[in-house]
Amino acid sequence: MTNKKTKLMKPYSLFLEQYMKRLGPIDEVEGYKVRPGFFDEFGATVIPGGVSFTVHSQHATSFKLALYKRRAEEPFVVLPFPDSYRVGNVYSMIVFGLDIEEIEYAYFVDGPYNPKKGHIFDDSNVLLDPYAKAVSGQSEWGEKPDYGMSYRARVVASDFDWKKSRAPLIPMEDLIIYELHVRGFTKDVSSGVEHPGTFSGLAEKIPYLKSLGVNAVELMPIFEFDEMSGMRHHDGQKLYDYWGYNPLSFFAPNTAYASNHEYNHEGTELKKLVKKMHDNGIEVILDVVFNHTTEGNEQGPSINLKGFDNSVYYMLTPDGHYFNFSGCGNTLNCNHPIVRRMIIDCLRHWVIEYRVDGFRFDLASILGRNEDGSPMNNPPLLQNLAFDPILANVKLIAEAWDAGGLYQVGSFPDWNRWSEWNGKYRDDVRAFLKGDAGLAHTVCDRIAGSVDIYSPRRRENSPSVNFITCHDGFTLNDLYSYNEKHNEANGWNNTDGDNHNMSWNCGIEGETDNKAVLELRHQMVRNAFTLLLMSRGTPMISQGDEFLRTQKGNNNAYCQDNDISWVDWTFLEANKEMMAFVKHLIKIRKKHPILRSQTKPSRSGYPHYSKHGVNPWYLSDLEAERVIGVMFSGRDDTGRFDDYSYIAFNSHWEDHRVELPVLPKGYHWQKHIDTAKQTKKAVVMEEHLTVLDATHLNVKARSVCVLFAHYHPEVDSE
Repeated sequence: MTNKKTKLMKPYSLFLEQYMKRLGPIDEVEGYKVRPGFFDEFGATVIPGGVSFTVHSQHATSFKLALYKRRAEEPFVVLPFPDSYRVGNVYSMIVFGLDIEEIEYAYFVDGPYNPKKGHIFDDSNVLLDPYAKAVSGQSEWGEKPDYGMSYRARVVASDFDWKKSRAPLIPMEDLIIYELHVRGFTKDVSSGVEHPGTFSGLAEKIPYLKSLGVNAVELMPIFEFDEMSGMRHHDGQKLYDYWGYNPLSFFAPNTAYASNHEYNHEGTELKKLVKKMHDNGIEVILDVVFNHTTEGNEQGPSINLKGFDNSVYYMLTPDGHYFNFSGCGNTLNCNHPIVRRMIIDCLRHWVIEYRVDGFRFDLASILGRNEDGSPMNNPPLLQNLAFDPILANVKLIAEAWDAGGLYQVGSFPDWNRWSEWNGKYRDDVRAFLKGDAGLAHTVCDRIAGSVDIYSPRRRENSPSVNFITCHDGFTLNDLYSYNEKHNEANGWNNTDGDNHNMSWNCGIEGETDNKAVLELRHQMVRNAFTLLLMSRGTPMISQGDEFLRTQKGNNNAYCQDNDISWVDWTFLEANKEMMAFVKHLIKIRKKHPILRSQTKPSRSGYPHYSKHGVNPWYLSDLEAERVIGVMFSGRDDTGRFDDYSYIAFNSHWEDHRVELPVLPKGYHWQKHIDTAKQTKKAVVMEEHLTVLDATHLNVKARSVCVLFAHYHPEVDSE
C-alpha cells in the first residue's frame, strides 16, 4: 500500500515542483523575491516557497505590506505593492522565502482624506488584514501584548485532516439547541475539566450534553475579539468585553479560547471540538456578528475596515458620520456588493474550514438594510445566503430585530430558508407564565409553532426558534427570583439592561430559604421547561438553566468574567432532580413527532392543532382566561398509529377542572407530566402510566399537565 501511495504521489509532486518553477519570482522588492499573486484569493495564502498576500480597496491609492518578526514592535521590512501587481482594485503579491512560523503581517494603506465623504485614509495606521485567519497577540485572556497595541495577522496553514467525519444534518424541527459561552461554560473550578474556559474544556463536557439530550450547541461569539477593549475597573473587579459581541476579525477564531498556543495552526483546537461534536451527533451553530465591528464611531480606533475603505464598509450619513442601528457606534454596510462578498466569503470559510452546521445572526435586521439605512424588501445579502451552494445545508437563524427599531419577527425575508429567534414566543409565554391576562389564544398559537405569524402552508422549514431565556437577560432561575434587574456590578448604576423582563420573584426578591417560595419557583421553572419542550418549533435552552444556574439578578452580564457569568457546576448536584426532569422532557419530545412538526393527518380526522379551555374544543375570548389546552394530532413515527397530545396549562392562581377532548375508540389519555408535583414526582415514569379513569383533569394552580393518548382497545371492551 505504501509503495502504491508513493507512486501516486510522485507525479503530483513533480507537477507541483514544475508548477512552482513556472511561478518563480520575477521581481525584487526591498531585497525580497516577489511576483504577482492570486488575485481572487483574499488574505494570506500559503504556497510552496512563499505566501500570496491579496487585498483590495475601491478608494485606496497604494498598499504596503509590513512584515514583523513574532512579537517584534517594528516591522523588519515594508514591501510596497508594485503598480503592476494590481488588477482592478485588487493588489496581490507572492513573497518568497518567508518562514510563516516566524512572521506576522499588517498593512499600511494610503488614499484620500476627506471625512465628509467618508474617506479617512492614513498610511501611518497599522492595519489588520480584513481576511486575516489569525490575529497575533490575543492568545492570553485578559492580557495585552507587550510589543504594542496594534493588531497584526499570522499566516495559517490549512492542513487539518477531517478524515471521514460527517455533519449530523439534523432537520431544523428535530434540533434541541443549547446556547453556551465557551469560556463561561467550563471556567469555574467546579466544572472539573482539565482545560477550563477553552474549546478543549467544552469538548470534555460533550458526555454531559449527550446525557441531557441536546443535539446542537450554539456558541456565543468565537470570532476573534479583544476582551481588553474598553476594560475598566469597578468595585475591585476588572470588567471585560466578556460576551465578545465586538468582532475584531471575521475570519479568525478567538485564540484565547485555545488551551495552547497554535502558532500558524490557529483554529486546530476548534476544529477538533467540531469534529468531536459531530462524532457524537451534535451540531455546532455559531453566533455571528455582522452588524457592527469593534472600530466604533468617529472616536473609535482604525483597526482594519476604516483604514481599508471606510465609506464602503460602514453606513454613513451624508456628512460622513456613522449610522448606529447596532447600538454599538457603527453599522456594517452589509448590502454593499463588496461587504456582501466579504460576509459570504466569511461564512463559506467557516463551513469549509471548520465544518460548522449553522449560524445565528446577531441583530440580523441590519443585514436587510440598504446603504442609506432603509429596510429593503428583498435584501440581496439575505437572498444570496439563502441560495449559496456551499451554505445549502447549514442553518440560518436570524435575530430578527435591531437597535434601530426594525422588528421583523414573523416577517423577516426568508426564501423558505431562514429561521428566526422568536422574540414573540419569549415575551408572550413569559407574560402568560406569570399570570398576565389577555394572552390565552396567543400563547396557544405560540405553542403550536406561532402559526399566526409563520404560515405552515408557506413555510416548509421550522422557522420558529423558541426560547424563554438566552444569554441576554435573566437566567430561568432568576426569572422567578427577581422582579427587578440587579446590574450594579456592571458599574452603570443599574441603568443598563432591559427593564421589561416579565419576571416574578414569587413573593420574595432574590435569594431566600423560604421553602414555600422555593417550591413555587421550582414549579414555575418546570412550567417554563414543559411549555418550551412541548412546543412546536426548535427549542433553545440557555446554559445551566436545567440545573437552576443564577446570575444573582444580573440581566446584562456582558462584562462579567467571574462567578456571576461562569456556570457553577455545584448547582448540578444540588438540583439534579430538575436536570433529570428536563432530560425526561427531551426524551418525550424526541419520541413524539407531533410535538416537533405537523405529521400525516390522524385517521380520526382531528385537526393537527386545536385550542381548548376548561371545556373541550372551545377557548373563550375573555381577557381573564388563564386556562388553555393545546391538542396536537397526527401519526406516530411508524405512520401506523395515531398520536395525540394534550397540554393543559393553568396560569391562574386557583385550581381548575378541565374537561378533556373525547378520543377515538381504543385511544385513552394518560398523564405523563404534572408540574404541580415536586420535581422528582412531576414525571410519571413509563412503568407507572395508567389510563385516566375520568373525562376530566384537575389542573392545579400555576401548573402544566401533559397527556398523551395510548391505544388500549381492551379498556373499551371491559
